[in-house]
Amino acid sequence: MGLSRRWGAWAAVLGLALTFLLFDSGLDVDYVIPKRLGRLAAMLIGGVCIAWSSILFQTITSNRILTPAVMGYEAVYLLLQSLLVLTLGAQSLVLLNANANVMLSMLLMLGYAWAMQRWLLRDGQQDIYFLLLLGLVLTMVIGTVTQFVQFAVSPGEFSVLLGYSQASFGRAAPAQLLLAALLVGGVGLVLYRQLPTLDVLSLGRDQATSLGVDYPRKVRLYLALIAILVAVSTSLLGPTAFMGIFVANTAYALARTFNHQTTLQVGCAVAIGIFICAQLAVEHLFNYHTTVGILINLVCGAWFLALMMRTRGAA
Repeated sequence: MGLSRRWGAWAAVLGLALTFLLFDSGLDVDYVIPKRLGRLAAMLIGGVCIAWSSILFQTITSNRILTPAVMGYEAVYLLLQSLLVLTLGAQSLVLLNANANVMLSMLLMLGYAWAMQRWLLRDGQQDIYFLLLLGLVLTMVIGTVTQFVQFAVSPGEFSVLLGYSQASFGRAAPAQLLLAALLVGGVGLVLYRQLPTLDVLSLGRDQATSLGVDYPRKVRLYLALIAILVAVSTSLLGPTAFMGIFVANTAYALARTFNHQTTLQVGCAVAIGIFICAQLAVEHLFNYHTTVGILINLVCGAWFLALMMRTRGAA
């Protein structure tokens, strides 16, 4: 059953991808289809990053309503872009579209994740909850600093920052997509070897420890992988807020299992499908009068609110 669901999910994604590439394209292989292929590549890489990072994060925290966004990675990204515009002014337009900005964003978010783990994550489950609490506080603090910086820039520069605060698939250049694909491929190789351990870890800290899992070491490894995935997706696409919660829980519902070999694949299909549907709606339904980020945050935020109300009612 798990195999059939995986094939079904990817068949639906393939149909959506072909629709995105060919619909109203005039079969223009010189401009339209190559441009759409670039956006589709960004959707594939970003969808994989969001699905893997969200499911991994929920596994190690044993919580189905949390995503890596609570750790403050996206806030750090937006602060970096704001500081670049503030310090470089109009010249930052060149840097913001260069490969150097992607690398700088990744390095900063990885350094932020390493610092939090190095100083705060020691032994025991309580340290993880403290890490989450501190992540929420840092997100608020960094967000406030970002707003302060944004008030200091000109209206024209603020419009640039506004564009980087929304998810977009046309931002990444081919070299950035290649670098991101290599990083995600490396993370995928590590995760493939860790699938049995992840299944054991989903049973809970005490059970995993009793079965011989080095819990603190594995948590550090998975948090590092999550930081890489979030850094890649945020640098390529921008912040995605509640999407991780929607993707992970939808993957659990469709797969009807918590086996990570199935849920990770179904989650990727769900995330990529959401991106394609949102882009199709922006182009052909709303005629570019809205953005992918707005649609995704609206749908996923409403779903998250419904999930919270249903959970509260069940309690």
